[in-house]
Amino acid sequence: MVKKWSIVECVVGEAGMTKRSAEGAVKAVFATIAGALARGEDVIVAGFGGFSRKSRLTREGRNPRTGERIAIDPSSTVSFRAGKALRDALN
Repeated sequence: MVKKWSIVECVVGEAGMTKRSAEGAVKAVFATIAGALARGEDVIVAGFGGFSRKSRLTREGRNPRTGERIAIDPSSTVSFRAGKALRDALN
């Protein structure tokens, strides 16, 4: 599993930045993606993939303990579709 600090360390090594500036850059990228998705915009990173916001409608579920039917409120989630370059790198 790769965690945020691992990404920061890679940015330090690849870009020759200080750890503090690399951490700021990584946080800025994540904040930009989150902000765009919150505004309903898709985020496309050429050669990597795209993030989009998906809406879930109200649906019916069941309480697993009692079997009672319940209504699950509408919500939003994030979808990621890998780009061709990323898919090729994995295969």
